[in-house]
Amino acid sequence: MTEDGLLVRISAREPEEPGGKRAAIVRAATTLFLRGGFQATSTEQIATAAAVSKQTVYNQFGDKKALFEQIVLGVTATAEAFTVDLVETLEGVETAADLEPTLRSLARRYLSAVISPDVMALRRLVISEAARFPDLAAGYHDRAPARVLDAIAGQFARLGERGFLDVPDPATAASDFAFLLVGRPLDEGMFRPAGEVLVDVDAAADHAVDVVLAVYRRR
Repeated sequence: MTEDGLLVRISAREPEEPGGKRAAIVRAATTLFLRGGFQATSTEQIATAAAVSKQTVYNQFGDKKALFEQIVLGVTATAEAFTVDLVETLEGVETAADLEPTLRSLARRYLSAVISPDVMALRRLVISEAARFPDLAAGYHDRAPARVLDAIAGQFARLGERGFLDVPDPATAASDFAFLLVGRPLDEGMFRPAGEVLVDVDAAADHAVDVVLAVYRRR
C-alpha cells in the first residue's frame, strides 16, 4: 500500500516543529490507519511507530479521533489542487477544435488520480469508518468528489456559454462525464487489493469523452 503520496500532502499542510515529531506522528498514524482501520489502531501503537510518547501524541493532536479526522480531511488538498488544474485546463478551451483534445487529456488525468492506490486506500478507509464518523465521511465527500463535480459543472456551463457545448443542465452533464469515466473502475477497485485496479485508462477516457461529446457537443 502506498501511503507516501498521502503523507506528502498531509505534512505539507501542517507547520513542522523542530525534530519533526508532528510529521512523524502523521506518518505513523496514516500507515496504521490504512492498514488496520481506526478501531484497531491504538494511540500507543501510533506513538511507538512514531518514536514519541503517548503524551506527545495527545499534546500535538488532542486525541486519536482528532488525529484521524485531520489525516482524512488533510488529504482533500489533493482534490483542491486537482480542481484548480481542472478549471485552468478547461478555461484554456478557446476554439471548437480545442474541446475534444482538452477533454481527453483531462479525462486521463482525472481517472488516473481517482484510481491511484493511495486515493483508493483512503476511500476504503473513509467508507469503512463512515458509521462511526458520519460527519467526517460527509466532509470528505463534500471536499473531494463533490468539489470536483461542481468544478466540472461550472466549466461545462462556461463551455455552453461559449457555444461549444449544449448543456441545459450542467450538473447532469458533469455527472454523466464523471460516472462514465470513473464509475466502473472505481466500483471494481473498491473490491480489489490496492494497486490492482484493472482498467485501460486511455480507452476508458476516450469512451467517456466520445459519449459526452456525442450527447452534448453543440451542433
